Amino acid sequence: MSTPETTITPTHAASLYQRLRGHLATLKLHDAAEALPSVLDRAQKDGLSMTAALEQLLSIEVEATEARRLAGRLRFACLPTPACLEDFDYDAAPGLDRALIAELGTCRFLDTATNVLLIGPPGVGKTHLSVGLARAAAHAGYRTYFTTAADLAARCHRAAIEGRWATTMRFYAGPTLLVIDELGYLPLPGEAASALFQVVAQRYLKTSIIITTNRGVGEWGEVLGDTTVAAAMLDRLLHRSVVLNLDGDSYRLRDHHARSENSVKLPPAPGNRYSEPAHEWALSSSTSEHLR
Repeated sequence: MSTPETTITPTHAASLYQRLRGHLATLKLHDAAEALPSVLDRAQKDGLSMTAALEQLLSIEVEATEARRLAGRLRFACLPTPACLEDFDYDAAPGLDRALIAELGTCRFLDTATNVLLIGPPGVGKTHLSVGLARAAAHAGYRTYFTTAADLAARCHRAAIEGRWATTMRFYAGPTLLVIDELGYLPLPGEAASALFQVVAQRYLKTSIIITTNRGVGEWGEVLGDTTVAAAMLDRLLHRSVVLNLDGDSYRLRDHHARSENSVKLPPAPGNRYSEPAHEWALSSSTSEHLR
């Protein structure tokens, strides 16, 4: 005995549609609710099964959720520049191992709480690489935070004065990847060595740290003003680490020289009686722009 087919009237279909949108809104699937009309129209046009249509609808919600989460991770990371690993100029750093950077870019080093030390003079790309690795970590789903050594020391100093030391230490212990930029560039207050050591110690063998510095590890006692604390901190950092020594000319100076050369090569404007002074002004303007 066959079962009679159920006829869905236009009024009933409209009611079902509104109930479905209501269910999606109740579940806070707002992007799926917004996409529901187009997905239903496409399903009817292409003859999609109920399973295929549902998969398309939920895929839209999943993609939107992942995009919001990524945006939140990037906001929290406080990355100072839009730099990424793909934009790094390896030609200017011929001694850098591309395969190693590519491996670090997979973020597998975070699974083993491995640290990364980037050592070299100013302008060789240390901050670029650290930001690129932090961005890759955020895209891979890891919580990341970027700071400078001076800002970290200042924040810890304020926390000690205001009675928020424990809260601040928990904050720096939280991210899977903590980037500490420019260690050794600026003089640090006396208590900075203790603050840095405690941050490193509480993350030891648990989560990863990237540190950029213009000073070799043998000079960290001078940088921190305490050789004992520096030795203890390096012992924890280097136990499980990747150390990259970068060398070469500063990319800022290279850009300056390139702009200067372009200014020198500019031909004088046709018919301009003051072409030579204008030529000199172009060179001076480039130099002033760089100094600013």
